[in-house]
Amino acid sequence: MSKLTSILSSTALVGIEQPETLRAPELEKGVGCDFDNYLLVPDNTLDERISAAKAKLGKDVVILGHHYQRDEVVKFADFRGDSLKLSQQAAEVDAKYVIFCGVHFMAESADILRRGSQVVVLPDLSAGCSMADMADIGQVEACWNELSGVTDTKKIIPVTYMNSTAAIKSFTGEQGGSVCTSSNAAAVMKWAFERGEKVLFLPDEHLGRNTGYRMGIPLDEMIVWDPYEELGGNSTEAIAKARVILWKGYCSVHQRFTAEQVARVRRQHPGIRVIVHAECRFEVAQAADEIGSTEGIIRAIKAAKPGTKWAVGTEIHMVNRLSKELTDRQVMSLDSSVCVCTTMFRITPVHLLWALENLGAGKIVNQISVDERTRHFARAALDRMLSLR
Repeated sequence: MSKLTSILSSTALVGIEQPETLRAPELEKGVGCDFDNYLLVPDNTLDERISAAKAKLGKDVVILGHHYQRDEVVKFADFRGDSLKLSQQAAEVDAKYVIFCGVHFMAESADILRRGSQVVVLPDLSAGCSMADMADIGQVEACWNELSGVTDTKKIIPVTYMNSTAAIKSFTGEQGGSVCTSSNAAAVMKWAFERGEKVLFLPDEHLGRNTGYRMGIPLDEMIVWDPYEELGGNSTEAIAKARVILWKGYCSVHQRFTAEQVARVRRQHPGIRVIVHAECRFEVAQAADEIGSTEGIIRAIKAAKPGTKWAVGTEIHMVNRLSKELTDRQVMSLDSSVCVCTTMFRITPVHLLWALENLGAGKIVNQISVDERTRHFARAALDRMLSLR
Protein backbone atom coordinates (compact mmCIF):
# COMPACT_ATOMS: atom_id res chain seq x y z
CA MET A 1 0.00 0.00 0.00
CA SER A 2 1.34 3.44 -0.92
CA LYS A 3 1.76 6.18 1.66
CA LEU A 4 -1.09 8.19 0.10
CA THR A 5 -3.42 5.17 0.08
CA SER A 6 -2.63 4.60 3.74
CA ILE A 7 -3.42 8.22 4.62
CA LEU A 8 -6.70 8.17 2.72
CA SER A 9 -7.72 4.90 4.35
CA SER A 10 -7.04 6.23 7.83
CA THR A 11 -9.04 9.43 7.24
CA ALA A 12 -11.94 8.06 5.18
CA LEU A 13 -15.30 9.70 5.71
CA VAL A 14 -17.48 7.44 7.81
CA GLY A 15 -20.61 6.41 5.95
CA ILE A 16 -19.74 8.35 2.79
CA GLU A 17 -18.74 6.56 -0.38
CA GLN A 18 -15.51 7.93 -1.77
CA PRO A 19 -15.35 9.23 -5.36
CA GLU A 20 -14.21 6.71 -7.94
CA THR A 21 -11.10 8.80 -8.67
CA LEU A 22 -9.92 8.35 -5.10
CA ARG A 23 -9.97 4.61 -4.72
CA ALA A 24 -6.72 2.90 -3.93
CA PRO A 25 -6.20 0.88 -7.15
CA GLU A 26 -6.22 4.05 -9.27
CA LEU A 27 -3.98 5.92 -6.88
CA GLU A 28 -1.44 3.14 -6.98
CA LYS A 29 -1.40 3.27 -10.78
CA GLY A 30 -0.14 6.85 -10.49
CA VAL A 31 -3.34 8.74 -11.34
CA GLY A 32 -2.88 12.32 -10.14
CA CYS A 33 0.70 12.81 -11.34
CA ASP A 34 2.56 11.05 -8.54
CA PHE A 35 1.04 12.75 -5.52
CA ASP A 36 2.90 10.21 -3.36
CA ASN A 37 6.15 12.01 -4.15
CA TYR A 38 4.79 15.19 -2.61
CA LEU A 39 4.40 13.49 0.75
CA LEU A 40 8.19 13.62 1.01
CA VAL A 41 8.46 17.38 0.45
CA PRO A 42 10.11 18.97 3.51
CA ASP A 43 7.68 21.19 5.42
CA ASN A 44 10.16 24.06 5.51
CA THR A 45 10.16 24.29 1.71
CA LEU A 46 6.39 24.23 1.11
CA ASP A 47 5.70 27.97 1.39
CA GLU A 48 8.54 28.85 -0.94
CA ARG A 49 7.49 26.28 -3.55
CA ILE A 50 3.81 27.25 -3.36
CA SER A 51 4.69 30.92 -3.84
CA ALA A 52 6.94 30.08 -6.77
CA ALA A 53 4.37 27.83 -8.42
CA LYS A 54 1.67 30.47 -8.00
CA ALA A 55 3.97 33.18 -9.39
CA LYS A 56 4.78 31.01 -12.42
CA LEU A 57 1.09 30.76 -13.29
CA GLY A 58 0.53 34.47 -12.63
CA LYS A 59 -2.89 35.73 -13.69
CA ASP A 60 -3.77 32.30 -15.09
CA VAL A 61 -4.68 31.06 -11.60
CA VAL A 62 -6.87 32.31 -8.77
CA ILE A 63 -6.89 30.61 -5.37
CA LEU A 64 -10.07 30.68 -3.28
CA GLY A 65 -9.96 30.08 0.48
CA HIS A 66 -13.07 29.46 2.55
CA HIS A 67 -13.28 31.05 6.01
CA TYR A 68 -13.03 27.60 7.63
CA GLN A 69 -9.82 26.65 5.82
CA ARG A 70 -6.62 26.13 7.81
CA ASP A 71 -4.31 29.16 8.13
CA GLU A 72 -1.34 27.61 6.36
CA VAL A 73 -3.49 27.19 3.23
CA VAL A 74 -5.78 30.24 3.35
CA LYS A 75 -2.81 32.60 3.51
CA PHE A 76 -2.20 31.87 -0.18
CA ALA A 77 -5.79 32.69 -1.19
CA ASP A 78 -6.49 35.60 -3.52
CA PHE A 79 -10.00 35.73 -2.10
CA ARG A 80 -11.35 34.62 1.28
CA GLY A 81 -15.05 34.26 1.98
CA ASP A 82 -18.08 31.96 2.00
CA SER A 83 -18.86 29.55 -0.82
CA LEU A 84 -21.17 31.74 -2.92
CA LYS A 85 -19.07 34.88 -2.58
CA LEU A 86 -15.94 33.00 -3.63
CA SER A 87 -17.61 31.41 -6.65
CA GLN A 88 -18.85 34.80 -7.81
CA GLN A 89 -15.43 36.39 -7.34
CA ALA A 90 -13.75 33.63 -9.33
CA ALA A 91 -16.19 34.15 -12.21
CA GLU A 92 -15.30 37.85 -12.33
CA VAL A 93 -11.58 37.38 -12.95
CA ASP A 94 -9.77 36.36 -16.12
CA ALA A 95 -7.94 33.40 -14.57
CA LYS A 96 -7.94 30.16 -16.57
CA TYR A 97 -7.70 28.04 -13.43
CA VAL A 98 -9.71 28.30 -10.22
CA ILE A 99 -8.27 26.39 -7.26
CA PHE A 100 -10.96 26.12 -4.60
CA CYS A 101 -9.59 25.45 -1.13
CA GLY A 102 -12.91 24.42 0.31
CA VAL A 103 -15.07 21.32 -0.10
CA HIS A 104 -16.63 19.48 -3.04
CA PHE A 105 -20.00 21.23 -3.26
CA MET A 106 -18.23 24.60 -3.24
CA ALA A 107 -16.07 23.62 -6.20
CA GLU A 108 -19.20 22.40 -8.00
CA SER A 109 -20.85 25.77 -7.41
CA ALA A 110 -17.78 27.51 -8.81
CA ASP A 111 -17.99 25.30 -11.91
CA ILE A 112 -21.69 26.14 -12.31
CA LEU A 113 -20.99 29.89 -12.12
CA ARG A 114 -17.62 29.90 -13.92
CA ARG A 115 -16.84 31.92 -17.02
CA GLY A 116 -16.41 30.25 -20.40
CA SER A 117 -13.56 27.76 -20.36
CA GLN A 118 -12.41 28.31 -16.78
CA VAL A 119 -11.27 25.10 -15.08
CA VAL A 120 -12.10 24.45 -11.42
CA VAL A 121 -9.73 22.35 -9.33
CA LEU A 122 -10.29 20.91 -5.85
CA PRO A 123 -6.87 20.14 -4.32
CA ASP A 124 -8.17 17.04 -2.52
CA LEU A 125 -11.21 15.19 -3.87
CA SER A 126 -11.89 13.71 -0.43
CA ALA A 127 -12.72 17.18 0.93
CA GLY A 128 -16.46 16.67 1.10
CA CYS A 129 -19.29 18.00 3.26
CA SER A 130 -21.19 15.72 5.62
CA MET A 131 -24.29 17.92 5.41
CA ALA A 132 -24.36 17.97 1.61
CA ASP A 133 -23.92 14.21 1.53
CA MET A 134 -26.97 13.73 3.78
CA ALA A 135 -29.25 14.63 0.85
CA ASP A 136 -28.67 12.02 -1.84
CA ILE A 137 -30.38 12.80 -5.14
CA GLY A 138 -32.02 9.37 -5.22
CA GLN A 139 -33.46 9.92 -1.75
CA VAL A 140 -34.73 13.39 -2.64
CA GLU A 141 -36.41 12.12 -5.81
CA ALA A 142 -38.00 9.31 -3.76
CA CYS A 143 -39.21 11.88 -1.24
CA TRP A 144 -40.80 13.92 -4.03
CA ASN A 145 -42.55 10.83 -5.39
CA GLU A 146 -43.87 9.91 -1.93
CA LEU A 147 -45.13 13.44 -1.37
CA SER A 148 -46.92 13.36 -4.73
CA GLY A 149 -48.95 10.43 -3.43
CA VAL A 150 -50.34 12.34 -0.45
CA THR A 151 -50.32 16.00 -1.51
CA ASP A 152 -50.08 18.22 -4.57
CA THR A 153 -46.37 18.71 -5.25
CA LYS A 154 -47.24 21.59 -7.59
CA LYS A 155 -47.90 23.53 -4.39
CA ILE A 156 -44.52 22.58 -2.88
CA ILE A 157 -41.54 24.80 -3.65
CA PRO A 158 -38.14 23.22 -2.97
CA VAL A 159 -35.48 25.44 -1.43
CA THR A 160 -31.97 24.08 -1.12
CA TYR A 161 -29.17 25.52 0.94
CA MET A 162 -25.97 26.47 -0.88
CA ASN A 163 -24.37 23.61 1.06
CA SER A 164 -25.79 20.96 -1.25
CA THR A 165 -24.58 18.97 -4.22
CA ALA A 166 -24.97 20.15 -7.79
CA ALA A 167 -27.51 17.34 -8.29
CA ILE A 168 -29.73 18.69 -5.52
CA LYS A 169 -29.43 22.24 -6.82
CA SER A 170 -30.41 20.93 -10.26
CA PHE A 171 -33.43 19.07 -8.86
CA THR A 172 -34.49 22.24 -7.07
CA GLY A 173 -34.15 24.31 -10.22
CA GLU A 174 -36.07 21.81 -12.35
CA GLN A 175 -38.95 21.81 -9.83
CA GLY A 176 -39.21 25.60 -9.86
CA GLY A 177 -37.33 26.18 -6.61
CA SER A 178 -34.35 28.24 -5.52
CA VAL A 179 -31.02 28.02 -3.76
CA CYS A 180 -30.53 30.03 -0.56
CA THR A 181 -27.65 31.01 1.70
CA SER A 182 -27.74 31.29 5.47
CA SER A 183 -27.97 35.07 5.12
CA ASN A 184 -30.85 35.20 2.64
CA ALA A 185 -32.82 32.07 3.63
CA ALA A 186 -35.75 34.14 4.93
CA ALA A 187 -35.98 36.16 1.71
CA VAL A 188 -35.92 32.99 -0.39
CA MET A 189 -38.51 31.24 1.78
CA LYS A 190 -40.77 34.31 1.51
CA TRP A 191 -40.33 34.14 -2.28
CA ALA A 192 -41.24 30.43 -2.17
CA PHE A 193 -44.41 30.99 -0.13
CA GLU A 194 -45.54 33.54 -2.70
CA ARG A 195 -45.50 30.70 -5.24
CA GLY A 196 -46.68 27.74 -3.23
CA GLU A 197 -48.24 26.54 0.02
CA LYS A 198 -45.35 24.46 1.33
CA VAL A 199 -41.56 24.53 1.26
CA LEU A 200 -39.31 21.48 1.08
CA PHE A 201 -36.12 22.73 2.73
CA LEU A 202 -32.87 20.87 1.93
CA PRO A 203 -30.55 19.65 3.39
CA ASP A 204 -30.13 21.42 6.78
CA GLU A 205 -33.08 21.08 9.12
CA HIS A 206 -31.63 23.53 11.66
CA LEU A 207 -31.23 26.42 9.23
CA GLY A 208 -34.72 25.74 7.90
CA ARG A 209 -36.28 25.60 11.38
CA ASN A 210 -34.45 28.66 12.70
CA THR A 211 -35.41 30.64 9.61
CA GLY A 212 -39.02 29.51 9.58
CA TYR A 213 -39.52 30.25 13.28
CA ARG A 214 -38.11 33.76 12.90
CA MET A 215 -40.55 34.27 10.04
CA GLY A 216 -43.41 33.44 12.40
CA ILE A 217 -44.04 29.84 11.36
CA PRO A 218 -45.00 27.73 14.43
CA LEU A 219 -42.84 24.72 15.23
CA ASP A 220 -45.83 22.40 14.87
CA GLU A 221 -46.17 23.49 11.24
CA MET A 222 -42.62 22.33 10.46
CA ILE A 223 -41.94 18.61 10.15
CA VAL A 224 -38.72 16.64 9.60
CA TRP A 225 -38.40 14.27 6.65
CA ASP A 226 -36.24 11.23 7.45
CA PRO A 227 -35.30 9.62 4.12
CA TYR A 228 -34.97 6.22 5.80
CA GLU A 229 -38.59 6.20 7.02
CA GLU A 230 -41.85 5.74 5.13
CA LEU A 231 -43.31 9.18 4.35
CA GLY A 232 -40.23 10.54 6.07
CA GLY A 233 -41.56 9.26 9.41
CA ASN A 234 -44.69 11.43 9.16
CA SER A 235 -48.43 10.83 8.98
CA THR A 236 -50.46 12.09 6.04
CA GLU A 237 -52.18 14.46 8.47
CA ALA A 238 -48.86 15.95 9.59
CA ILE A 239 -47.79 16.44 5.98
CA ALA A 240 -51.09 18.13 5.15
CA LYS A 241 -50.69 20.53 8.10
CA ALA A 242 -47.02 21.29 7.53
CA ARG A 243 -45.93 24.51 5.87
CA VAL A 244 -42.23 23.57 5.94
CA ILE A 245 -40.84 20.08 5.35
CA LEU A 246 -37.32 19.97 6.77
CA TRP A 247 -34.87 17.42 5.37
CA LYS A 248 -33.11 15.51 8.15
CA GLY A 249 -29.59 16.85 7.73
CA TYR A 250 -27.10 18.94 9.66
CA CYS A 251 -23.58 20.34 9.81
CA SER A 252 -21.31 18.10 11.88
CA VAL A 253 -19.52 21.17 13.29
CA HIS A 254 -22.53 23.29 14.22
CA GLN A 255 -24.49 20.29 15.51
CA ARG A 256 -22.00 20.03 18.37
CA PHE A 257 -22.94 23.30 20.03
CA THR A 258 -25.43 23.07 22.89
CA ALA A 259 -27.61 25.36 24.98
CA GLU A 260 -25.65 24.17 28.03
CA GLN A 261 -22.47 25.63 26.49
CA VAL A 262 -24.24 28.97 26.08
CA ALA A 263 -25.31 28.93 29.75
CA ARG A 264 -21.80 27.95 30.87
CA VAL A 265 -20.01 30.72 28.96
CA ARG A 266 -22.44 33.29 30.35
CA ARG A 267 -21.65 32.12 33.90
CA GLN A 268 -17.91 32.18 33.28
CA HIS A 269 -17.87 35.52 31.42
CA PRO A 270 -20.61 37.87 32.67
CA GLY A 271 -21.67 40.36 30.01
CA ILE A 272 -20.35 38.28 27.10
CA ARG A 273 -22.35 38.23 23.88
CA VAL A 274 -23.05 34.91 22.21
CA ILE A 275 -23.32 34.71 18.43
CA VAL A 276 -23.86 31.40 16.64
CA HIS A 277 -24.22 30.19 13.09
CA ALA A 278 -27.74 29.72 11.76
CA GLU A 279 -26.92 26.02 11.22
CA CYS A 280 -26.91 25.46 15.01
CA ARG A 281 -29.71 23.61 16.79
CA PHE A 282 -32.93 25.51 17.51
CA GLU A 283 -32.34 25.62 21.28
CA VAL A 284 -28.83 27.03 20.75
CA ALA A 285 -30.11 29.72 18.38
CA GLN A 286 -32.78 30.64 20.92
CA ALA A 287 -30.23 30.89 23.75
CA ALA A 288 -27.80 33.06 21.76
CA ASP A 289 -27.88 36.84 21.47
CA GLU A 290 -27.48 36.73 17.71
CA ILE A 291 -27.42 34.20 14.88
CA GLY A 292 -25.95 34.66 11.44
CA SER A 293 -24.00 33.37 8.47
CA THR A 294 -20.21 33.19 8.47
CA GLU A 295 -20.06 36.63 6.85
CA GLY A 296 -22.74 37.90 9.22
CA ILE A 297 -20.80 36.74 12.26
CA ILE A 298 -17.65 38.46 11.02
CA ARG A 299 -19.50 41.70 10.33
CA ALA A 300 -21.20 41.72 13.73
CA ILE A 301 -17.99 41.22 15.71
CA LYS A 302 -15.99 43.69 13.62
CA ALA A 303 -18.72 46.30 14.10
CA ALA A 304 -18.78 45.79 17.88
CA LYS A 305 -17.17 48.24 20.28
CA PRO A 306 -13.60 47.61 21.43
CA GLY A 307 -13.46 45.81 24.77
CA THR A 308 -16.53 43.66 24.10
CA LYS A 309 -16.45 39.90 24.68
CA TRP A 310 -17.80 37.37 22.19
CA ALA A 311 -18.42 33.62 22.34
CA VAL A 312 -18.80 32.31 18.81
CA GLY A 313 -20.55 29.14 17.75
CA THR A 314 -18.87 28.22 14.49
CA GLU A 315 -15.76 26.54 13.06
CA ILE A 316 -12.62 27.08 15.14
CA HIS A 317 -10.28 28.34 12.38
CA MET A 318 -12.55 31.29 11.71
CA VAL A 319 -12.93 31.99 15.43
CA ASN A 320 -9.17 31.90 16.00
CA ARG A 321 -8.58 34.17 13.00
CA LEU A 322 -11.03 36.73 14.37
CA SER A 323 -9.36 36.54 17.77
CA LYS A 324 -5.95 37.28 16.23
CA GLU A 325 -7.21 40.07 13.99
CA LEU A 326 -9.39 41.85 16.57
CA THR A 327 -7.01 42.21 19.49
CA ASP A 328 -9.02 45.05 21.05
CA ARG A 329 -11.90 42.71 21.91
CA GLN A 330 -12.11 39.17 23.26
CA VAL A 331 -13.25 36.48 20.86
CA MET A 332 -13.48 32.84 21.92
CA SER A 333 -15.12 29.62 20.81
CA LEU A 334 -18.38 28.58 22.42
CA ASP A 335 -17.04 25.02 22.53
CA SER A 336 -13.82 24.79 24.53
CA SER A 337 -13.08 21.34 23.06
CA VAL A 338 -12.66 22.94 19.59
CA CYS A 339 -14.76 22.36 16.46
CA VAL A 340 -12.82 21.72 13.26
CA CYS A 341 -14.39 21.13 9.86
CA THR A 342 -12.55 17.85 9.39
CA THR A 343 -13.39 17.44 5.71
CA MET A 344 -12.17 20.90 4.74
CA PHE A 345 -9.13 20.27 6.93
CA ARG A 346 -8.12 17.54 4.47
CA ILE A 347 -6.75 20.19 2.11
CA THR A 348 -3.15 20.76 3.13
CA PRO A 349 -0.30 22.89 1.76
CA VAL A 350 0.96 19.70 0.09
CA HIS A 351 -2.30 19.33 -1.86
CA LEU A 352 -2.19 22.98 -2.89
CA LEU A 353 1.43 22.68 -4.03
CA TRP A 354 0.64 19.50 -6.00
CA ALA A 355 -2.25 21.19 -7.81
CA LEU A 356 -0.26 24.35 -8.60
CA GLU A 357 2.89 22.62 -9.87
CA ASN A 358 0.88 20.28 -12.08
CA LEU A 359 -0.97 23.23 -13.59
CA GLY A 360 2.39 24.90 -14.16
CA ALA A 361 3.50 21.77 -16.01
CA GLY A 362 0.37 21.83 -18.19
CA LYS A 363 -1.43 19.04 -16.29
CA ILE A 364 -4.89 19.53 -14.82
CA VAL A 365 -5.53 17.42 -11.72
CA ASN A 366 -8.74 16.97 -9.71
CA GLN A 367 -10.89 18.98 -12.10
CA ILE A 368 -14.47 19.46 -10.93
CA SER A 369 -16.83 19.44 -13.90
CA VAL A 370 -20.63 19.55 -13.70
CA ASP A 371 -22.47 18.09 -16.70
CA GLU A 372 -24.46 20.51 -18.85
CA ARG A 373 -27.97 19.35 -17.89
CA THR A 374 -27.19 19.53 -14.18
CA ARG A 375 -25.51 22.90 -14.71
CA HIS A 376 -28.55 24.28 -16.56
CA PHE A 377 -31.10 23.59 -13.83
CA ALA A 378 -28.69 24.30 -10.97
CA ARG A 379 -27.90 27.66 -12.55
CA ALA A 380 -31.64 28.35 -12.82
CA ALA A 381 -32.02 27.75 -9.08
CA LEU A 382 -29.04 29.99 -8.33
CA ASP A 383 -30.28 32.73 -10.66
CA ARG A 384 -33.66 32.77 -8.89
CA MET A 385 -31.86 33.44 -5.62
CA LEU A 386 -29.57 36.06 -7.11
CA SER A 387 -32.54 37.91 -8.60
CA LEU A 388 -33.82 38.53 -5.06
CA ARG A 389 -30.66 40.31 -3.91
